Amino acid sequence: MPDSSPRQTFWSSLDPPARESLLRGCRIRRYRSGEHLCYQGEPPDHVLVLREGWVKVWKTDEDGHECVIAVRGPGDLIGEAGLLTETDRTATVTALHGVTALSVPRGRFNGFLNEHPGAWPKVFGSLSRRLNQSDERIMALGGRFGAARLAVFMLRLAADSGQVRPDGGVRIPPLSQAELGSCVDSSRETVARALREWRELGFVETGWRRTTILDPEGLRAHAETYEGS
Repeated sequence: MPDSSPRQTFWSSLDPPARESLLRGCRIRRYRSGEHLCYQGEPPDHVLVLREGWVKVWKTDEDGHECVIAVRGPGDLIGEAGLLTETDRTATVTALHGVTALSVPRGRFNGFLNEHPGAWPKVFGSLSRRLNQSDERIMALGGRFGAARLAVFMLRLAADSGQVRPDGGVRIPPLSQAELGSCVDSSRETVARALREWRELGFVETGWRRTTILDPEGLRAHAETYEGS
């Protein structure tokens, strides 16, 4: 589970001169809950650095259903893969609540990298962390079903992006029940049943787009019982 140290992000990895340079070449953008920051299939003409709030990264499958593939939060870099590979964006990014981001035009971002070559490893580090998280998610969810997948995903999300509360609980990013279901290929009803059971057992506390894991070890042990059933 996470400790009280800050999340390792693209922004936190930059030194002060690099941050100042990036700030000079950006535009501050604010997005409302549900507003799209960028769209699947569009040309990558800018990158974003999240400063406040959380977003979901999602794709539309062949049946037209939304599939959430990741969540990103403060300090994360978004949209750089398309710039590096010169390909259209592979996913849509949507604000989960009010979001503030730095929008850096493509040319300015390329200029920033030329001016600060030490930032290149930070960009690749950001990409590497995402790939590692994706691989870990696939490995963790493989072979599990329903509520067990959800428990493992929530524990992984808490470890990667959780906010530690003073009382010891860990709040995960603000995903709805439907979005949690999309993340683990389960129905909203499965998620609702599981969360209701875990609330009664004292493992979690929930509210509107608010889920806090109160007893991670208890939830982990309980998830293992699904595998034996």
